[in-house]
Amino acid sequence: MRRRGAGVGPDMGLTRTTGPLSPHAPRTVNYAIDGPAHKLLMHPFPRRVRAEFGGRTVLDTVRGVLLHETALLPRLYVPEEDLDASAFEPSALTTHCPFKGDATYRTLRVGDRHVPDALWAYPDPLPAAPWLQGYASLYWEAADAWFDEDEQVFGHLTDPYTRVDVRPTSRHVQVFAGDELVAESHSPLRLDETGLPTRWYLAPGDVRAALEPSDTSTYCPYKGRAGYRDLRLADGRVLADAAWTYPDPLPESARVAGRFCLLHDDLHTLVDGERI
Repeated sequence: MRRRGAGVGPDMGLTRTTGPLSPHAPRTVNYAIDGPAHKLLMHPFPRRVRAEFGGRTVLDTVRGVLLHETALLPRLYVPEEDLDASAFEPSALTTHCPFKGDATYRTLRVGDRHVPDALWAYPDPLPAAPWLQGYASLYWEAADAWFDEDEQVFGHLTDPYTRVDVRPTSRHVQVFAGDELVAESHSPLRLDETGLPTRWYLAPGDVRAALEPSDTSTYCPYKGRAGYRDLRLADGRVLADAAWTYPDPLPESARVAGRFCLLHDDLHTLVDGERI
């Protein structure tokens, strides 16, 4: 069974795992956050954001906001005035959110291309979220391309409450498949990403088992595009997508370039002799 560890994690930021707005907020605090179990937080995202579809810019804003919701990734909402109104047409779809109200939808259409129900808004939000009025949100996957200022971005916008730290260390890292030592390092890189387990990145020469090509790739907005490798063990077994690497990571994660992280149900890792 493969395990993905390089792409977009589901457990980051304010609203997931033990973040203060998560379903299971930390107990190691001297305060209590009053409010419903499902919490909303909206705050400005002041950078210019654009979305393109069919060769046109259909969203262009410097007044966007990020809406954080318990257990969900933050969503970009933009003022209605920052949409190209001629690219959207009403849809018959409506949905109800018990925390925000009744949503109406619009289809994105440019030329002979269209994406049904690509945009939603809350024209009459619930009293608990009146600040949603006048804003709309476009599904990320509906657009052909997104830009944060002048840089094309993938996956989703980065969350200001998530960060990645990479540090060199002399910790002793060993990776085993059963009794077989498949990788070992005394000079790994430690990567800590908000809300996720620590990952250990090893130099290619530290991996003793054979690495074989895989067609799998994922994208992380904080680290870049990852390529995967299968791991062939001494007994001939192949662990699919058991290692990943960032050949050309984003600048903030540049240190891990060309290194490998190993993760699979059939692998276990020791750090300074302790299993993690």
